[in-house]
Amino acid sequence: MKIGIIGLGKMGSALLRGIVNCGLCCPADIVASDPLLPERDSNPEYCGVRTCKDNSAAIKDADLVILAVKPQAFQSAAASMAHQVKDQLFVSIIAGLSIASLKKRLGPKARIIRVMPNTPVLIQQGVSALAWDSMVSESDLELVKNIFLQLGEVVKVEEKLMDGVTALSGSGPAYVYVLIEALADGGVLAGLPRDLAQQLAMLTVQGAAGMVELGKHPAELKDMVASPAGTTIAGLAALEANGFRSALIEAVRAAAQRAKELDDAY
Repeated sequence: MKIGIIGLGKMGSALLRGIVNCGLCCPADIVASDPLLPERDSNPEYCGVRTCKDNSAAIKDADLVILAVKPQAFQSAAASMAHQVKDQLFVSIIAGLSIASLKKRLGPKARIIRVMPNTPVLIQQGVSALAWDSMVSESDLELVKNIFLQLGEVVKVEEKLMDGVTALSGSGPAYVYVLIEALADGGVLAGLPRDLAQQLAMLTVQGAAGMVELGKHPAELKDMVASPAGTTIAGLAALEANGFRSALIEAVRAAAQRAKELDDAY
């Protein structure tokens, strides 16, 4: 199998490593294109694959093409390679762009799987949601699923849910980073050294997520910590008074709306 990758930023590079690690094909059968990359037949910084600046060269002989560019860059990227598009399998990790919008630029023969990964794929702890069009076969889907399993968990969803997925798991790490930062700031306000406060905040979030993995509802776990007239219920009351819960809900809603706007622009 020959693979073309359009865009080798952090996410594109993570996918490249996943492809090589799962043994899908050897580096010699992969061509990656990015305007910031040097032209090299075997680039040691990128698993020994051929790197170039020409998108059409990356997809010319490819059976599988991965689109890993920003939404704003897709239109020009598609124009530069449209004449080379055949009936290849395309995997798009472009936030917001629907399968219909992708087909508009790539042509009706393209088989498309849309994937929304999140940044923890960079440490093989991500979650990736897959949606696909009617031309995609079970073997296509299994192939792509195996790539993303190298980078964390995989879920299959209907495409109509992808804006919500983008807003929650795609953008969600940023919300958690703000949470960790704010908890650490609170620790500093309470007199803790900055490095200790950040360590405690990070480990607390990590451990709390592990508890949810055991299958209990978050509300039940919250109630286990909140003793009558105790410190935790006082802190929870402060969160409610300051709109913590509604702010997170609004963040997901706003991100989902922005994802829809990105697609409407195309």
